[in-house]
Amino acid sequence: MQITIDLPPDLEQNLIRQAAETNTPLKTLILRALRQIIQTPANSASNWPKVILSYEGIPDFPAFESYRNELLSPCEPELF
Repeated sequence: MQITIDLPPDLEQNLIRQAAETNTPLKTLILRALRQIIQTPANSASNWPKVILSYEGIPDFPAFESYRNELLSPCEPELF
């Protein structure tokens, strides 16, 4: 697949400079950056602090589901 994008001049120059400094082809540098962005952590739950993961709620507080019937329906977007 081929995708064409317009880069801001400063970003283009930074990519070219970094490719030259690391002796890496520009295409390889861009592919590495894209792959790094789209990779998801293997265990995303570990990113949360222990205090959040161990939270059990307040026993006397009503469950959220008990309010479901009172919630408004989502608005339908107008297409035209």
